[in-house]
Amino acid sequence: MLIEALLAGAGLVLLGALYRQRRRNQALRAELEAAAADLQHLQEACARLAPAGVVQQLIADGADPVAERKVVTALFADLVGYTALGERLEPAVLARVLNGYFQRMSDAIHEHRGHVATFIGDGILAYFGALQPNPWQCDDAVRAALAMRAAIRDYNQELEAQGLPPLAVGIGIHRGPGLAGLVGCRERMEYAFVGRTVNLAARVQALTRTHQVDILVTEALREQLDPRFLLAPMPAESVKGIVEPVITYAVR
Repeated sequence: MLIEALLAGAGLVLLGALYRQRRRNQALRAELEAAAADLQHLQEACARLAPAGVVQQLIADGADPVAERKVVTALFADLVGYTALGERLEPAVLARVLNGYFQRMSDAIHEHRGHVATFIGDGILAYFGALQPNPWQCDDAVRAALAMRAAIRDYNQELEAQGLPPLAVGIGIHRGPGLAGLVGCRERMEYAFVGRTVNLAARVQALTRTHQVDILVTEALREQLDPRFLLAPMPAESVKGIVEPVITYAVR
């Protein structure tokens, strides 16, 4: 009887220990799941400020990605007649129209391996080949521009059905060197590509009004482009900050 009582007591002690260990394991599992959820939320929040590749590198390295010089294709898009549009629409309606425009343009860029760097007013600045090497970055950028053209056409059908005015976009694309990396101040950092390439892409976008076309590419980009794209040469034009007149090509 004594032995049986001792065994029963030992069994209860063992069961109690197992129960406490199980509770500790459950608590630890809950902490790990909460930490994983917090990390996912942090990644999603960071992805709004920097491309996914940058966020992953930050997590892996535990430090800012090293800035480096790269040859990148920059795409700059801007709404045509935005000032007049803003005067015609109520603020809430204008915001809804702009958000729909930004979403569709961003989707077209992302689908062709581009990264939206920032929104500048009603403008969009995107890069191709900035995060990872991309030998097809010029082709990808032009395909993205063509997809943006198609997306605007579809979006205008939706706007027309709502009694809203149509949108028109001008797109300039240029390929060249620059500095890629995280730049900014202590309070705000963003992934950027800095250099003359971005400025020229913006100037070329402005030339779409001069030439009455929606997509223009530079000579530097044309040299790297698949010859199956249909291009039409435009007259050389002088632009601010560039010594020589700029030769561009309309994408048909």
